[in-house]
This record gives sequence, C-alpha cells and structure tokens, in this order.
Amino acid sequence: MTVLAAVDLGASSGRVMAARVDGDRIDLTEAARFPNRSVMAHGRLYWDVLGLWSGVLEGLRAVGPVAAIGVDSWAVDYGLIDERGHLVGNPVCYRDARGAAGKDRLLTEVDAVDLFARTGVQHQPFNTVFQLAAEDPAALERAERLLLIPDLFGYWLSGVVACEATNASTTGLVDQGTGTWRHELCSAAGFRADLLGTITPTGTVLGGLLPEVAAATGLPEITRVVATASHDTAAAVAAVPYEHDRAAYISCGTWSLVGVERDRPITTAAALDAGFTNERGADGSIRFLRNVAGLWLLNESVATWRAQGLDVELGDLLDQAAKIEPLRSVVDPDDPRFAEPGDMPARIRDYCSETGQPVPEGPAEVARCVLDSLALAHRRAVAALEALTGDPVEIVHIVGGGANNQLLCQLTADATGRTVLAGPDEATALGNALVQAQALGLMPPGAAARRAAARASARPRRHTPQGPRGPWEQAAPPPVPVHGQGPRPTA
Repeated sequence: MTVLAAVDLGASSGRVMAARVDGDRIDLTEAARFPNRSVMAHGRLYWDVLGLWSGVLEGLRAVGPVAAIGVDSWAVDYGLIDERGHLVGNPVCYRDARGAAGKDRLLTEVDAVDLFARTGVQHQPFNTVFQLAAEDPAALERAERLLLIPDLFGYWLSGVVACEATNASTTGLVDQGTGTWRHELCSAAGFRADLLGTITPTGTVLGGLLPEVAAATGLPEITRVVATASHDTAAAVAAVPYEHDRAAYISCGTWSLVGVERDRPITTAAALDAGFTNERGADGSIRFLRNVAGLWLLNESVATWRAQGLDVELGDLLDQAAKIEPLRSVVDPDDPRFAEPGDMPARIRDYCSETGQPVPEGPAEVARCVLDSLALAHRRAVAALEALTGDPVEIVHIVGGGANNQLLCQLTADATGRTVLAGPDEATALGNALVQAQALGLMPPGAAARRAAARASARPRRHTPQGPRGPWEQAAPPPVPVHGQGPRPTA
C-alpha cells in the first residue's frame, strides 16, 4: 500500500493528511494539524507564513515515510522571492484592505467588461492582479519571482520553481482562451511579466526533497514533490463523487464556492453582473462558480465569543440553533462589513437593526441567522447557475468542512428544493491525493477514473428537502439603507 502526504493549508489551520492508496480508493488519516491566522502589524494584515512552514515540517515528520507530497492552499495570495530565493517580505493576507485600492486603480486603466471576457475571473478586490496593482514598487523591484502560496511551499520543499495551473487561473492574469499570461495586464498593474514564469501543468512531478528538508522531516531525499491541484477548491472539486451530470457542487468552508464543471468558460456580461468566475479544474475543465462568504461568519463569531470568555462548543451551538425559529433574521453574507476579521456577532446585530429585523441576541440566534443566510445564498447561486448555463441542477453536492454541518446541509436542501449529498468532508485532501496518485501512475489517468475513485473513497450523506418551500422562496436579506444613496443592492 502506497502512502502519500496531502498538505492542505487553510485560512484558519493547516494539516498534513496521510493518504493510503488501496487499489481504486484512498483512505485518509490526519497526521498533524497546526494553526494559521492572519496577523495585523502596522496597519497591514499578513500571514504568518514561516509559522505555517514550521507546521508543515513537523507534520511531515509526524506522517512518516511517504512516496510523495502535494501542497494545496487558498488562492490569490503570493510571496515574492529575490534572486537568492529568499522572501522579499511576508505575504499579505487577501483580506487586507489594499486590494480594493488596487482594483480601483487598475479598472481606471483597463475596461472591466473586456477584462472579464478575456480572463473569466470575477472582479474581487483580493484577486492577485489587484493586489499587485497595490504592491510596494520597491518590493516588486527587488523580486525575482512571484510564487503563489502552494508554489512557495513546493519551492521550499524541492527547490523547484513552479506555477501550477489551477491556482494560476485564479489570479486574474491568465487568458482563458490561450491559458497563458496576459503580459499587458502585468504592465498595467505595474510589475514585470517575468515575475510569473511558466505555468506548470497540474500533476507535474517537480522532483525530490532538498537535503535540509529531508533532514528536518526524516524523509528520504527521493520523496517526490508533486504539483497537485494546488488551489484548494480545485482539489475539492476533483473529489466530488458525482452521481450524474445534472449536479452542482458547493465546496463549503471559510468560503462557499457554488458551481458546476464545464468544457468552456462563460464570460458574458450577465455572468459578470451575477458575480461568477471561471477557474481551471484538475483536468483543464472550467469550474464556473460563485464565491459566497461561507462559514467564515460562523467561525469568526465563535472566535469572538470565546475571546469574550464564553464557553461555546460548535456541536451544542448547532443543536441549539436548530431549535430557533427559521428565517427570523437574515443578512447578506457578501456585505463588505463581514469581510474582515473582528466582532462578527456585533456586525450581524447591526445589520439586522439597520434593516428593521429582529436582532439576534445570543449565540444560538446569531448562528441560526448565519446558517439561514448561507442557505439562502446557496439558493440564489444555484438559481443563477441554472439561468446562466441553461442546464437544470437536480443534485447539490456539499463537500469540505461544511459537509459536517448537518444543519447547514439540511437548510440548503430546504432552501434549494434539491437533494443534497454531503461529503466527503475531507474533499480537498482527497482531491490533492487523487491527483498525486494519478501523477505517480498509481491510478489510471483522467477525470472518469478519479470520479470512480472518489465514489469508492467517500460515502455521502443524503439530505432531502423538508417543510414548505414558500418561506424560502419569499425570503431575501433586506438591502441596507445608505444615507443619501437609497438602498444598497443585495448580492
């Protein structure tokens, strides 16, 4: 039995998973987990990337002998390295406010509709291209290469510089038609195109471990490093155990990514207006999806309550929330006030007060407000998917950590009126390992073989719609009045 290491780096924690390849299935075991938090310093929000690297090394030592290692992480963020391979500065977190300024500047020079038509990427302020438009010119001048977060860790493991395709596609710098960098965008954003290098195909074996990494982890230098599907959503979607073609997925964690897989991108003005994006899948497919704020709101709420000294346990909180009156208060999860870390319950109460709704008081009421709001956001995204693609959705797969939140899964089934199949909850690590297994020849190539292995490796839980549809069809988060400007349109 071959064992692989799937390194999965998330916004709140990282982990190293031992993936045991047994014929046409993969069994996962968590070998190590370590925290990851953004840190505010002198008005800028950074990642503690060296602390994260230390956790990876300790996790790889804990996992024991493996044939290969693959790293996935969140998208868009990057590290700049100089000619000696050293970091120019600490990577900035995508939730830092600088991206909004970069977006505003770049879109005065580049037509927004044309930008979407060429790159297919939704205009979010955290996109790499907008972050780069706001980057310190001195840092860009010192830099030899830009490495997206999983490519940075792959470089530290192997010494090989790469830019894996699924993550590259999220930057807003790749032409959807050619799959290559748009050099004129680099110029408009104010940096040299040669910082980006060549896009690396998904599943490329980069090489073995650097001697110092082998010494730190106890792994042999021949342990291979694979450029897996390094964008965590691409990895999660690679592990969706589809039952038939008329299905959508929700990769649910800090974000809810609601989408379908297609052969070609949709880059119409209607898709842009609806907030959809086009990203590369593990086999070069297009993941047509919409970002919803996801369980970030609940996670930040729990962190706030614990910081205030409340003894909040998630399982008990969800049990209590399930007993709260449904749709009593709802918010727009994509309201900008919810984007940054902080006192999320206070922001949720303010939103409800400003819109004339009952104000949720205790943790259970706040949690129910968040989960009802996410289910409604899932409903809107699925409806928009059907309208934009022209294809019906009959099944919704929820994968990732949110698949363990049975209340959210049931509310999503109720809100969408579709059967929800929940699981695998470790979809990102499973997809990471599946791509590695195919790269090493341990499994047959291609999406069909990988889907079969995903079905053999996971046993999704079924949630069927319950209760009346009317309340969900009529519910919507009220727009927040903006003084002197009328109501703010909802997402």
